[in-house]
Amino acid sequence: MTDDTPDRALRAFRQHDSLTDPEETDGDGVTVTTTPFDARITAAPGADGRLTFDVSVAVPTLSAVTEESVAPVVEDGWAETFQLRVEDIGAVTAGDHDLSPSVDRDGDRLVVTATLSDLDHDRGTNDAVAVVDYVEGTYVQGVVPGYEYTEPVDGLIQAARAAGGSA
Repeated sequence: MTDDTPDRALRAFRQHDSLTDPEETDGDGVTVTTTPFDARITAAPGADGRLTFDVSVAVPTLSAVTEESVAPVVEDGWAETFQLRVEDIGAVTAGDHDLSPSVDRDGDRLVVTATLSDLDHDRGTNDAVAVVDYVEGTYVQGVVPGYEYTEPVDGLIQAARAAGGSA
């Protein structure tokens, strides 16, 4: 982690079961370990004693995780729908945050970023992880049937089926 990460954020990160130890990071934030996607959270001092949490989640495009080719119209439509769903993040957090996530394409990935601010370091950390969980769930819900998927999507689909009670 960076030297400007507040101690109370570091404590909250260390205590959270879904995050890597801040001392074992490469300086780009803690990694969320409960998702197969590249998800990171950073914290910095904010206004009025708040902490500002920046959340970043990179998910693969459909064509990056399918055995067969995906038509550009399907890929673009899927990406647009994913973006609209992510922007409608709603009330997945415990705190009263004005979440305005953005989705940007970076090669064969879509990168979701969001920022939230909280006085309570534990609640802010939990809410940042909830944003990552929301992005993962939104991704899985939007998977287009009819393709043979590779990892990590195949594993996510299998886990969702198992949780839902179907094989």
